[in-house]
Amino acid sequence: MKKVLAIVLALAMVFCFAACGNKESGKEENLVIKVGVFEPQTGDNGAGGKQEILGVDYAHSLYPTVDLGGKTYQIELVKVDNRTSAENGPSAAAELVNQGVAVVVGSYGSGVSMAGGTVFKEAGVAAIGTSCTNPQVTSGCETYFRVCFTDPFQGPALAAYAYDTLGVKVAYSLGMNGSDYDLGLMHYFKEAYEKLGGKVVEEYFPEGTSNFVSYVNNAKAAGAGVIMAPVSINYAQLIVDAAAAQGFEGTLLGSDTWDNNQVAKSAVGKKVDVVVTTFYQEGGDPNFDKGMKAFINSSSDNLANNGGNDQVAAVTVMGYDAYMAAYEAIKKAGAPDAASILKAMPSCSFEGVSGHIEYDEIGDAKRDVAYIKSANTTTGDWDFVKIQQVK
Repeated sequence: MKKVLAIVLALAMVFCFAACGNKESGKEENLVIKVGVFEPQTGDNGAGGKQEILGVDYAHSLYPTVDLGGKTYQIELVKVDNRTSAENGPSAAAELVNQGVAVVVGSYGSGVSMAGGTVFKEAGVAAIGTSCTNPQVTSGCETYFRVCFTDPFQGPALAAYAYDTLGVKVAYSLGMNGSDYDLGLMHYFKEAYEKLGGKVVEEYFPEGTSNFVSYVNNAKAAGAGVIMAPVSINYAQLIVDAAAAQGFEGTLLGSDTWDNNQVAKSAVGKKVDVVVTTFYQEGGDPNFDKGMKAFINSSSDNLANNGGNDQVAAVTVMGYDAYMAAYEAIKKAGAPDAASILKAMPSCSFEGVSGHIEYDEIGDAKRDVAYIKSANTTTGDWDFVKIQQVK
């Protein structure tokens, strides 16, 4: 009898421990908030997406948990590769929704953000754009917010720099057919430039173009003092090569997509003048820069994803600020569910690395300045030029 009782008690203890273990395991599983990272890791904008992810990863390393209602929640990053293109946006967004993310950060690229926005809207999940500047990202989707400036601001900023600072009267504008980002920014640039009194010659190239010599020659024939090309990183490098080869003596005027280490490196040793508008310049927050550089250098993968050096890219800062925007929304919501976080988003405000962030009525961050910087053809660094405001 004693042996039977001993066996019964032993089995009872095993079941008790198993039940307690499952309970504890369930408790830990429930105390997780999933944050989706909707970024390109391949495709034309893969290099920029990787740099934005670095900013997200760094912010997550500093703020990996959040306290809600006296409980500590682990924040888990769920990453998908939206592969740059609008065609892949919905499936990548659906993958995040299916994995139960409570809020999303990204993306690099307006077209893919708009495509994914439809899915996030239907699921009732807040998405926080990092460097997607087309106004339709938020105007067409009430669940999309963003921490960057928009093209209705960036276009006039580019125009003001070219016309007022450079004194150029004729501009050549070049973009890829079918790109919402390219065509949208070209529209705002032309509108602002012509209001200032300048002339704009526009041209479009088909996707997959690898030789831009003819386009550079067309700009020269038009007497253009600038080539304004709001294109992806890959195309930007090809345009730099073509401009150098054809001896274009004006300025290559790039938008935020050009603000990448690979583009700056492509200008090294060439007689070109490459200038971009962007969201941040290294040196704006020395403490952040120091920590970000240490994080980049902490692994060979991080260094490779940053283009092989530890320059702090503006898009990396936007990735950081987007994560912090999500973090602030989670805290303000006081709950881990997507509906509560979405409800809290519009009234959130905080001090980001790129400046104060609060949202207007359609979810855009209120921005009024852009950084202008140029590629150093000796070192491959980006050099600060000026702060550009728009009247």
